[in-house]
Amino acid sequence: MKSIAALQDVVTPWADGLEPSDAELEAIEAEMPVVLAEVELLDALIVLLDRTASEFDGRRIRRAHHRVLTARRDAANRVAGTQVSGDAA
Repeated sequence: MKSIAALQDVVTPWADGLEPSDAELEAIEAEMPVVLAEVELLDALIVLLDRTASEFDGRRIRRAHHRVLTARRDAANRVAGTQVSGDAA
């Protein structure tokens, strides 16, 4: 049996720079509350694709939408709080 070997180099060679930096990981971590709130809202909306909305569904969507807005507000406040005095607004 013949072995099959690649005759070309790997298309994307592995480099140390492919891993996310600490700053990128912190940015992802800071965005997670917004992402999770948006996923919750999306889940609530997906449930309604094949049925009519009940009063409970309406409350669930309003609560999920409120969580998205709160998470976005908190994320914006964190970003605004990290600006150094003298930075452009």
